[in-house]
Amino acid sequence: MIKFKKAAEEDFTEAFDFIRSLWDYNTYEESATKKVYDSVIQNPDSFAFFLLDDDEYAGFCHGDYFQTFWMCGLTCYVSSLITKQNRRNHGYGKMMLDHAAMLAREKGCKAMILDSGMPRKEAHQFYERYGFEKSCYGFEKML
Repeated sequence: MIKFKKAAEEDFTEAFDFIRSLWDYNTYEESATKKVYDSVIQNPDSFAFFLLDDDEYAGFCHGDYFQTFWMCGLTCYVSSLITKQNRRNHGYGKMMLDHAAMLAREKGCKAMILDSGMPRKEAHQFYERYGFEKSCYGFEKML
């Protein structure tokens, strides 16, 4: 049975495993990641949830709500959408995006945005099939 579980403090180990699996080219210090996780689950302008299939953690999604002049209102930014490798191509990503969109609508958001690493071509195709459009280039500068 599929269900969504709001992320809680006791779920950190599961979230940490998801995070490390998606960005495996990065290294994560567990205590620093835990501080971010704790901040996210306590912040009313953030959301984090798991998708469970028969009580097994199959996916994790996290994002934030913020004001933009571009939308002249609230926008939902999905920063993490992660499905376990052995659970991909089973519709879990769509279910999590649907759930994130429902949360965004309830919050009053006008749009939902995300970004995806350049090499993740399969993910890009999935996002476009879902209805996302390429709208900009993303840039980052490490400080």
